[in-house]
Amino acid sequence: MTEATHEVPSVAGLARAAADHPLEIVGRLLDASNAVFFGHLGPTPVAYKPIRGERPLWDFPTGCLAHRERAAYFLDAAGGFGIIPPTILYDGPAGPGVVQWWITDPAALTPADEDELDDHDDAFDDAFDDAETAAEDDDDEETDGYLDEEEIDDSLFAFVPPGGEAPGWLPVFAGELPDGRPVVFAHADTPELRSVAVLDAILNNGDRKGSHLRRAPGGYLWGIDHGVSLHTDPKLRTVLWGWAGEPLTTTDLARVRAVRDALAPGERRAELAELLTGAELDALTARVDRLLTERVHPSPSPGWPAVPWPVL
Repeated sequence: MTEATHEVPSVAGLARAAADHPLEIVGRLLDASNAVFFGHLGPTPVAYKPIRGERPLWDFPTGCLAHRERAAYFLDAAGGFGIIPPTILYDGPAGPGVVQWWITDPAALTPADEDELDDHDDAFDDAFDDAETAAEDDDDEETDGYLDEEEIDDSLFAFVPPGGEAPGWLPVFAGELPDGRPVVFAHADTPELRSVAVLDAILNNGDRKGSHLRRAPGGYLWGIDHGVSLHTDPKLRTVLWGWAGEPLTTTDLARVRAVRDALAPGERRAELAELLTGAELDALTARVDRLLTERVHPSPSPGWPAVPWPVL
């Protein structure tokens, strides 16, 4: 995995920034399904995700995504994956939630309209109205907001011609372009993406879209948006199926073992128990044990969609 060439705060450093500085909100992100705000804790850029702004889901308890985000970071750090940015629970201006270190260049954010964001109260109100009426409005596209960002990294994902050689790419599924031409959706065959796939298997990530993988300045690859994870039922949905059934690498197998060590009775498991239910913690342990026993990348579960939609 590419070494970071920019300053990344530790989770302890993020916690200190949260203790020493009030959160200054810059704006709301337009492209997020839940309420997400970009802001600063002193000099540290962060994404703030209040529980109050979480949209209801049919298969997850209400108000649980922030704790799953924090648990996902805990497991990433325990295994030494280095994929999820530092993430902490945080009680901000819109109530409890999480803050996560902002991984991309804040200068890439652009205003979605010409109005200056002098008062973010409207952004809060709009976001929470969206969350509360999501069941009625899921087919409507939100157009009034404040910030937008380029998302897709074409070095990670591509549509390639079917039937031909595509060195360096692994096929995921076949489809058609709007003009009817057949294509194959593929992802890059790289060690860093392969490690993301292993972490997603541990987390039982139900929403690994292409846009949830971002490069920071300098090229380091980060993964974000892990709230829809760590369910008791098999819910792995991902665009990274290219290694399904293949052996885990030696490096990733060692990371899985490190996660299993963190799940042994003791202080670290007790910390996770404050974020997940007992049944969720048991299911997590069983997934990790299965990976250590079978030592291969999992395959899609029957009866459950294999990929999220949209894929990017």
